[in-house]
Order: sequence, then C-alpha cells, then structure tokens
Amino acid sequence: MNYNKKTVYDIDVKGKKVLLRCDFNVPQDKATRMITDDKRIRAALPTIQYLLDQGAAVIACSHLGKPEPSFDKWVKKQTEKGKDPSSLTKEKWEKEMQALRMEPVAERLGQLLGRDIILADDVVGPDARAKAAALKAGEIMLLQNTRFEKGETKNDSELAKAMASMAEVYVSDAFGAVHRAHASTAGVAAYLPAVSGLLIQKELEIMGGALEAPKRPFVAILGGAKVSDKIGVINNLLEKADTIIIGGGMSYTFIKAMGYGIGSSLLEAERVDYAREMIDKAAAKGVKLLLPVDTLIGDRFAADCQVKTVDVKSIPDDWMGMDIGPETVKLFTGAIAGAGTVIWNGPMGVFEFDAFAEGTRAVARALGESGAITIVGGGDSAAAVEQLGYAAKMTHISTGGGASLEFLEGKELPGVACLLNK
Repeated sequence: MNYNKKTVYDIDVKGKKVLLRCDFNVPQDKATRMITDDKRIRAALPTIQYLLDQGAAVIACSHLGKPEPSFDKWVKKQTEKGKDPSSLTKEKWEKEMQALRMEPVAERLGQLLGRDIILADDVVGPDARAKAAALKAGEIMLLQNTRFEKGETKNDSELAKAMASMAEVYVSDAFGAVHRAHASTAGVAAYLPAVSGLLIQKELEIMGGALEAPKRPFVAILGGAKVSDKIGVINNLLEKADTIIIGGGMSYTFIKAMGYGIGSSLLEAERVDYAREMIDKAAAKGVKLLLPVDTLIGDRFAADCQVKTVDVKSIPDDWMGMDIGPETVKLFTGAIAGAGTVIWNGPMGVFEFDAFAEGTRAVARALGESGAITIVGGGDSAAAVEQLGYAAKMTHISTGGGASLEFLEGKELPGVACLLNK
C-alpha cells in the first residue's frame, strides 16, 4: 500500500470550500448527552485550524454511533436482539435517532476552537446545501450524522456525489474510519481532489515508517482476547519484526498448541493448528516468538476471585488464565528494553480488574522507559495506556482501533487508497 499521500500542505485551499471528514464518534453520557471523552474532537483541531487559517470554508462531517435510518430495519434488528415487536414504536426509533444528532459535538467543537459552529439539520438536504452555499472563508459548519443517510455505509455513489457537490476539495482526517469504504470516507473522492489531513498524515508517517523501515530491533507486542482478530497481523509482522510477543487471552490458544493444558482459560479451538503453524513459521524465519512462561490465574472470571501464579504448564483444570505472571513480565520487558521500535496492540490480561492489571501496566511502563519509538494501536491497548497514566510517554497512540489493526495487517485502507499520491 502506498502511504505517500498528498496532504493539506500540498494544495491551495484559500477561498475554497473543503469537505472535511473527521472522526467525531465520541462517547456520551446517555442521560445527559454530555461528551465524556473529547479526545477525537481534539485530534481534528490541528487540521481544522490550519484550513481556517488558510482561508478555507470548512464543511466538517462525521458519523456518531450506529443509527439505523430505516424504521423497518430498526424494528428487524431490535427483534433479532429479542425485543418484543409490539413495543417497537416509531417514537422509540425517533428518540434513538435524536440521541445521535451532532449538537453536543458542535457545542464542544465550538468551545475548543473558540468560535461558533454552524450546524446543519441534515447531511445533503435543503438545510445543509443552503448553509454550505452561504459559508464564507474562515467559517466552519458541521453536517448532521452521516449515518442518518441510508447510503452512507453502502458507499452509495449518489450520496457521495451530493456531499461532494457542496465543496471543491475533500480532506480525509478520520483515521478511525478509513478502513471502511463509506460514502463520506471514500466515495466522495471520486468527485473531488482528495488529500489527507494532518492526523492521517501523522498516522501514515509514523505507523507506515515503523512497518516499512523500522529502527531495529523491531518488537511487536500482541495481546487481547482472540487469535482470530490478529491472524493477518501476525502473518504480516512475521515478515517484518525481529521479535513478536504474544500475551493476553489469545496466548492460551498458543499454549494449548504447545501441548499444555490451559484449564478454563480462553481458547479458540479452531485456531490451535494455526497457532502451531505460527510457532513453526517464526522458528523457520528466525523471528523470536515470546509466549508467557507463567500466568496469574483465577478460580472464576470476577474482580474478587481467588488468585494464584502458576507455570503455564501447570494450569489447574477449573482455573483460568487472567494475566501474565512475574517471570513473563521480566521476559517481555527485557525484550522491550533493547528495542529500537515497538508496536503494541492489545492488553496482556484482564486489566480492568486490578488484580490482573500488572502485566499490562508493566508493558506500558517498559515502553515508556525504553527509549524506543513506541506506537500503541487504538482500542483496548490505547485505553489501557491512557487509564494507567503512560500516554504522555508514548511516541504515538493511534486514533483508530480497527483501522490500526488492518494497517498492521498490511491491508489496503479504502479511505487512504482513494487519496491523491504525491
């Protein structure tokens, strides 16, 4: 995949209307609709401020949550979840849709920018078109939730064309959504010159650089629950990394593949053969594959369960692995200490339970103290680093969970592939 894309620095936006795709999919308090974490809004500020400073008129857009714009489809989905069809009224559907409007985002964005945000009542309807037409240089407006349009997730060409018709340039800056070929992330690029914003430029430069020309030794740390989520990542990194560390719930499938009992630990039985193949492939390629040598186990999945530390070869039948053990912490952090580049995706254990947070905490600490280029994938590992207080010590924390995973797999990201090459 070509990571060398044109950016906002490569085009003249003065006096032009710019359609800017952001990732404003922020968490909210359900009762008050107060935004509980504005990190994604803050991540878009450098690009927005640059465009405004350059005299552009900015038409920002984003999705928020997963609204179902069709009442009939909403009823069908709710029924599949076990809801009583007779209780599913249009009023309930409309209330759900109302709760995913962009007003709180516009308010917070305005506070952060210190200026008024013009908010449209629709995405490509009469209000959005009128406000876009009247938008002046140095002003910013926000469209309604792009997923209010039925054609958004289908990458409908008519919707993409309608969105593009309001602007003269398209800027993609929603890294968390570039792995999806939607009308607002990829489709609009068929009708407008398309470049990256500063956030995507940073993601491509740092993550792309780490994959293509890493400072060595290159260490990849993979955790999280499932092997199946990381199959493509492991395959791709075996071609690039010097050391691959595997922890978290997925490690027990590898331990099983080595012939040991894992008690009631998380297991993907259908991936045991794959895990065995990866162990063999790493050996054949001369890549160090580090697996846990000891583990913290619990007698049940609960914060207040009984806890023991055992060798991975000695997990009792009715106990489950919940975190890497102290010897494994030494093994993993030792590899990190000598690294030139480290990419980390996925926690080492059930870090939301304090008794099983030390493995993840120790890896985060080791990254912060390593002196290496340290890149943390989005999702749970990013949340862990933030929660444990090590975010400021990382070179880069990716803003996209699914997107960063697909990036590490070497997959083509539709929202990046559509941008102009340098």
